[in-house]
Amino acid sequence: MVRQLIAANAPLDHVNNLHWTATIESIVLGNGGPRHQATLRALVEAGANLQLSDRHGKTPLDLARSYGYAEMVRLLEKR
Repeated sequence: MVRQLIAANAPLDHVNNLHWTATIESIVLGNGGPRHQATLRALVEAGANLQLSDRHGKTPLDLARSYGYAEMVRLLEKR
């Protein structure tokens, strides 16, 4: 679904009322497993802004680290 939205030019960096982007949601609402990693990877490869933070100033990298999602941390650190 995420790849279809990306292909349809959905806004990658839309901020919702919780002040979360799709990138943040892939971490916060996920379990760090392969499906959520694939979602994050698709967003990163499509050019999502990884510096946008949540209401508490936490970036996707900060959040992945705090949840202990090592593979997501590696993916975000590469960017």
